[in-house]
Amino acid sequence: MRQPTPILLAPLRNEDQAALFSWINDRALRLMNAPYRPVHAEEHRAWFEALPRRSELAIFGIRLAETDRLIGSCQLHGIHAVHRSAELQIRIGEAGERGKGYGVEAIRLLLDFAFKDLNLHRVYLHVFADNSAAIRCYQKAGFVREGLLRQAAHIDGRYVDIAVMAILRGEHLHD
Repeated sequence: MRQPTPILLAPLRNEDQAALFSWINDRALRLMNAPYRPVHAEEHRAWFEALPRRSELAIFGIRLAETDRLIGSCQLHGIHAVHRSAELQIRIGEAGERGKGYGVEAIRLLLDFAFKDLNLHRVYLHVFADNSAAIRCYQKAGFVREGLLRQAAHIDGRYVDIAVMAILRGEHLHD
């Protein structure tokens, strides 16, 4: 049985928009998982307002349980009812909260939701092959590397490889 978690996953709130907007426009943070381009306030507001209408997406805020402070977000997107699969993404936006194990715990909680509540069979992700901290986090949560997409992304003037990782229902649920 797991110990009580120091974080919880909760629906995003209107007051979370400012933090999310800041994180999506943080160049250094973005370059860890995507090409950087500025996101304008109106574009971000439209994205946020559309979230409740997106049936292929489940997105959560990652909050410190003790203070309810938002430190990141995680999501399953591309939820496919027939294949029972989805792609996972996570961001610990608060720099001071990285490296504390919150990412691993948030992924485990999101996988519980994916496999128990959504009845998914497979959750996969894409990660830059040189992002060793993220890869260690995903491995701790049970993901295994399935392949490599060579020079698949152009990030900050260079091509980078993308590792594909996944976890199956039976690898996460041991009950």
